[in-house]
Formats: sequence, C-alpha cells, structure tokens
Amino acid sequence: MKPKLLTTLRTYSARLFLADLLAGVTVAMVAIPLSIAIAIASGAEPVKGLVTAIVGGFLISLLGGSRVQIGGPTGAFIVVVAGIVAVHGYDGLVLATLMAGVILVVAGVLRAGSLVAYVPEPVINGFTIGIGIIIATSQIRDMFGLQVAAVPAEFTAKIAALWQVRQSVNPQALVVGLTTVALIVVFRRAAPRLPGLIVAVAITSAIVLAAGLPVDTLFSRFGALPNRLPMPSLPEVSLTRVIALLPSALVIAFLAGVESLLSAMVADRMIAGRHRPNAEVLAQGAANVGSALFGGMPATGAIARTATNVRAGGKTPVSGLVHAVTILAVMMLAAPLAGYMAMPALAGLLILTAWNMTEPAKWRGYMRAPVADRVLLVLTLVLTVLVDLTVAIGAGVMLGLALRLRRGHVPPDDWSPPDR
Repeated sequence: MKPKLLTTLRTYSARLFLADLLAGVTVAMVAIPLSIAIAIASGAEPVKGLVTAIVGGFLISLLGGSRVQIGGPTGAFIVVVAGIVAVHGYDGLVLATLMAGVILVVAGVLRAGSLVAYVPEPVINGFTIGIGIIIATSQIRDMFGLQVAAVPAEFTAKIAALWQVRQSVNPQALVVGLTTVALIVVFRRAAPRLPGLIVAVAITSAIVLAAGLPVDTLFSRFGALPNRLPMPSLPEVSLTRVIALLPSALVIAFLAGVESLLSAMVADRMIAGRHRPNAEVLAQGAANVGSALFGGMPATGAIARTATNVRAGGKTPVSGLVHAVTILAVMMLAAPLAGYMAMPALAGLLILTAWNMTEPAKWRGYMRAPVADRVLLVLTLVLTVLVDLTVAIGAGVMLGLALRLRRGHVPPDDWSPPDR
C-alpha cells in the first residue's frame, strides 16, 4: 500500500517537475469551474467544490496508488449528495462523507481494492448513464433561465415543474449556455491542451458582464466566495445520526472506490503503467475524511481530469499536488473574479459533462451485448433515474453477480472496466 509518490520521487528530476508543474496548472484551470458547478448542482455552496478539490485532491495525489490520478468532486456524486443534503442538511452530508472515508480506510487496510473487478460492467454503465440524465435535467432551469421557486428532487415531478414554467425562458441565458457548450467543444478539438472549460466560461461570463445581460451569476445568487480555507472541525456526531446516515455513507464509499479505481485503470492504459489498488482505496478514505473535516464534499479520482493531466504531460503525483495548490492560490488571490461566472455557462458545462458521462460512442456496442447484459443495464438505468441510486446499485450488483455465476464460462474480458 505504498503511495506512488514515494516511488516516483526516487528518480525525480527538474525535467519531470517542469512537466508536472505545467500539467498541474492546466488541470487546475479545468477543475475550478467544474468543481464550482458540481457543488451548485449538488445543492451546496460553490466554495464547497473548491474545498473538496483542494483538500481531497491533495490527499489523493499524496497517498494514492496511481502516478497521474487527479481527485476532487465528480458528477457521479451529484445525485447522492443532493439527496443527502435535501434530507439531512449539509452537516449530514459532511458526517456521511466522514463515515465513508473511514469505511474506505478500513477497506484499504483489508486490501479490498481488487473487489472492483467483480462489479458488473452493465451496472456501471447503467447507473452512469442514469446519473448523466439526472445531472442534465437538473441544469435545465439555469440553462434556460426558467423562473421557478423550487425544483422537486424527484425526476418526473421535476420535469413536470419545469414544463409548467416553460413560458419563462430567458433567451439571453439560453444563448449564453449554448455558446459555452459550443466553445468548449471547439477548444477541445482545436486546442486539446488548452483548459477550454475555464476559457469558455470566462468568455461567455465576460460577455454577460460587458453587455449587462439579465442573467444570474454566482455572486447574484450566492454572494461573494471566501478567499481562504475554513478551519477544520468535526460535524455533530451521535449514534442516531450515524445509523440514519450509514446507508448514504456506504453508497458514497462504494462510488468513491469504484470511480477512483476505474479512473486509475484508464490512466494505466494511457501511460502504460500499473496502479496500486489498495493504496488508491486508502487514499480515497483519507481524502474523504480530510474533505469532511474542512466542510467539503465527497472526493474521488476524476476520470476526465486524470485524462487531462496525462494529455497535458503530467508524469507523477506531483502534478496532482500542484493542481490542488494552484486551486488554493486562485481561491486566495482571485475569489472575487469567480463571482462573475454566469449560471447558464456553468449549466452548459455540466450538461456537456453529463453527455460525455453517458459515452454515446459506446451505445451501439451496448445494444450488441448479450440480452442479459442489456436488461441489466436498462434496469440499473431506470432504477437510478426513477427510484434511487442506492436501490439501483444494490439491485444491479446482486442481479449482475448472479448472472456472472450462472455464466461461469464467460471470459474475464467480458467484464472488464469501461474506458471512461
């Protein structure tokens, strides 16, 4: 369970540091608007996303088992976090995150990192597509500038509520959101090394400011962002609260473990490396404990940011440490500028993120899979969207493992982790 950082520092050099420095700064520029947008979509204050990226991201790189893993808040947690905040309040989320961190630390010590191989791929694909659908629909209000007092959490009720206020569409907000999406796509294709997310959001937000458009911004909705980390503290802990939040903590731990290990596997293929799964799980536990102590959200390895790190030239976990320190520096020096970010721009960013999460290029392959796998994927997707993520994961994993036992002759490659 030795961290990769210790291994890579044995042969570290100035050339490697320069590569890690440039990659870390680049990933930080991508992570800043994304972390803010994820926090807002989760029902939390924008600064909570930054705190999670700083504290969680630093600890994941410091203690993790991957050379290039980048950690922080991810879209997969939006559904879970929003549900916990709605029922137990944000303090309840902090306690659930702390508990999940402890669970992951225990899992790492018990060397449970290899168990992710037993999670059926159709289940992962199903709840990931379901989460993408939920994230996208949660951003319709800001994308279209709809005037609605409150949006229900339940999917069908949410769609009905948004449809009832369709006449209140703000054309300027929609143009800002669509322009942001278009710019991100253009930058990714024309200049993949450019941190296109923050550049696109900055451009459209600057247009909103310069033209005085009637569009919500971070500042108009949430006020000024703080320019420093909060002091660490423990949430209120009682046996009653622990019991009530245990199911949520288990879901957070499961998602954090699965997503981080899948991300590490994707990174291995990109750099022809090999991560240490138990060290990675242990790092996720420490990161979630640390994030909770600073009032942050759940943290895990982020596949998109990890891929960005590799493409930007990151070589060792130092790039992840630089990424976290850079976000902290931006928070301390330029917090007022973040207040100008336009809400439709952040909504467009998240809708595009949700679309990418569903991996449209693989849909045709899913439809050619065995009938049992297709049923498992659709069942997990439907349960995720219409019922509950906890139910979806539980039912999907149990049914998937039963199918796997029944199809004992299926070669391991049929159950390989997806390339996310």
